[in-house]
Amino acid sequence: MTNMKIRRHASYTEIPAHAWNALAGTDNPFLRHEFLLALETSGSATPATGWTPLPITAISDDGRTLGAVPLWLKTHSYGELVYDFAWAQAYTRAGLRYYPKLIAAVPFSPVTGRRLLVAADADRATVCAALADGARAMADDTEASSLHWLFSDDIDTATLEQLGYLHRTSYQFHWHNRGYASFDDFLADLTADKRKKLKRERRYVHDAGVTMEIHTGHDMTRELWDRYHAFYAGNILRHGEIVSLTPEFHHMLGATMPESVVVVFARQGQEYVGAALNLRSHDALYGRYWGGRTDIHSLHFETCYYTPIEYCIAEGLTRFEGGAGGEHKLARGFLPAATHSAHWLRHPQFSRAVADFLARERNGVEYYMDELNEHAPFKSGHG
Repeated sequence: MTNMKIRRHASYTEIPAHAWNALAGTDNPFLRHEFLLALETSGSATPATGWTPLPITAISDDGRTLGAVPLWLKTHSYGELVYDFAWAQAYTRAGLRYYPKLIAAVPFSPVTGRRLLVAADADRATVCAALADGARAMADDTEASSLHWLFSDDIDTATLEQLGYLHRTSYQFHWHNRGYASFDDFLADLTADKRKKLKRERRYVHDAGVTMEIHTGHDMTRELWDRYHAFYAGNILRHGEIVSLTPEFHHMLGATMPESVVVVFARQGQEYVGAALNLRSHDALYGRYWGGRTDIHSLHFETCYYTPIEYCIAEGLTRFEGGAGGEHKLARGFLPAATHSAHWLRHPQFSRAVADFLARERNGVEYYMDELNEHAPFKSGHG
C-alpha cells in the first residue's frame, strides 16, 4: 500500500492546475481547476462572501498527487442548492451553533460529479479512506458542526454511505436526447397538447421580433460578458436575492475555459433583451443563470430551454441539465432525475433526528418522482 499524507490548502492557487485536473479530468467543467480558481480569485467564493476555500490533497511519499476534495468552510447555507436551513434553525432553537460547517462541493453549481477525486492508477479504497479521514479532521480543527458532500455521484455516495454518512436524495429535471435529428423531431415525440404549447411559446417570441444567437466562449467579448452579467444580476436582484458571481468571474471563465462556455443571447432588433449562460462537456449541456426582459412572452423558455435543446440536438449532446428545481420543466420535455448528498453531523441526537428525517424524505422524493413520471409529456411508451 502506498503511503500518503493529507495536505491542507488555504487556496486553490496553492494546487497546480495540472495536478488537480489530472484527478478531476477536464470534461466536467465544474470540477476543473480553472472553474474553482475563478470562483475564488474573482471574489465570488471567498471568506468575505461566506466561502472559505480549504481544499485537501492526498500526496504520496514520492510527491504524486493521488487524491483531492474541493472543501469549503461555510458561514451560511446559501449557494449550495441542498437545503439545510431547517437543520440550522433547529440547532439555533436548541441553543447550539450550526455554523461554521464544512462542505465538499462546487459553489453555486447544483451539478452531480465526483467529490472524492482519485488518480486513475491509485488504490481507490485507500485514497478515499484517507481523504474522508482528512476531511473529518478538518471539520474537527475548524470546529465545524457538520460535514456535507453535495451532489455526489453514485459511486462516491455509496462510498460515503459505507463510511457512515447519512444519504439524502433529491431531484432535478433533465432533458434527454433520444437521437433527435431536429427540434421538430423532438416535438413529434411529445403529446399533441404539449407539442402545441411549445410551438405557441416559440411563436410568441418570434412574433415579438426576437432572434436567438449562440456564442461560445471563444467569441464572447468583454462587452458581451458585461451584457450577460447585467441580465444575470438584474434577474437575481429582481427576486430579492444576492448576486453571488462577479463580472470578473465571467470574464475569467471565458478566458480560461472558452470551449466549455455556451451563451444564448436574445436580440430584438439592435437590442439584446435576454441571455442565458450554459456550460458543456463532451456529452452534456448544463444550464446555469439567465436574465432578460419580463414583458416578452415566453422569452425565458426560449432562451433557457428551447434554443439550448436545439443546440444539444445539433451538437449531438445526450442530455441537458436545466439546474435546480422547476416543475414547469416537465411539460417542456425534462424528466426528473435523482440527485444525492451525504451528511455527517457532530451532535449525536441531531444526527439521529436527521437520519430519521432523511429516510422519510427519501421515500417521499421517490414517490413524487414516480408521480412526475406518470405525467411525462411524451407519447405513451416514450416517458
